[in-house]
Amino acid sequence: MEKMTPQVRKAVFPAAGLGTRFLPATKAQPKEMLPLVDKPLIQYAVEESVRSGIRDIIIVTGRGKSAIEDHFDVSFELENLLERRNRMDLLASVRRVSDMIDVSYIRQKEALGLGHAVLRARELVGQEPFAVVLSDDVIDAPKPCLQQLLDVYNEYGASVLALMEVPHDRISAYGVVAAEPVAFNGTSDRLYRVSDLVEKPPAHKAPSNLAIIGRYILTPDIFESIEQSQPGAGGEIQLTDALRHLLRTRPIYGYRFEGKRYDAGDKLGFLQATVEFALARPDLGGKFRTYLKSLKL
Repeated sequence: MEKMTPQVRKAVFPAAGLGTRFLPATKAQPKEMLPLVDKPLIQYAVEESVRSGIRDIIIVTGRGKSAIEDHFDVSFELENLLERRNRMDLLASVRRVSDMIDVSYIRQKEALGLGHAVLRARELVGQEPFAVVLSDDVIDAPKPCLQQLLDVYNEYGASVLALMEVPHDRISAYGVVAAEPVAFNGTSDRLYRVSDLVEKPPAHKAPSNLAIIGRYILTPDIFESIEQSQPGAGGEIQLTDALRHLLRTRPIYGYRFEGKRYDAGDKLGFLQATVEFALARPDLGGKFRTYLKSLKL
């Protein structure tokens, strides 16, 4: 009898980082709550998860992150005010935020790295495959990036990483894979079988220009690999190192996703995303484009 591939039902959102690149804005608010036009960064990532069929969300938070919990909670006072003022359009948008997911929270008391953040979710994930989503990476794609990875996972039943080609002079900022292409869905340049992973290599030592971007489908044996990992780059427990450990006994695939990624954890990337998302909005795009054309640049 053919073995069924377990369904991915949960997504882990690491959100305990300090957001130092956006100080002083992040002194009193989480970077995940910085607004991209009129929605916080983390909401874009959560909506991608929901569009990919995953509504069970686990957010790994830290001190000073209560605004995230408030955002996805019901706000009775606000809803009552909007209803009394007959602002049914705004009321619907507010309710949609709290209704779209089932959310759990776990604290990461110290920011000890992405691997450690994922490990904190172990009890809530259990012994099943799960997604990891980094809200710093905003990905605009007709088919959600997470769904693209799930298509690969459903075919192979193995861990899958989102990959993107990165310029040579930027590769040292990423986890990088050595990998061989695999034919998939009529293409031979999207799916890769990973043979090695390196966290933040010097450009001249990088095994390729394929960088790992903040979307993962992971099998539950990753937790044991994280526990085996020693602090790596930056003195943190790196998820890339744990994946390298897992690779000794399990296959790992990488998928060069279709879509445009914005590094919203970087000021310039955040500004670029703000401009392009605003231009794409039917209610803002026309007037905003006219304004931009009026600037003497």
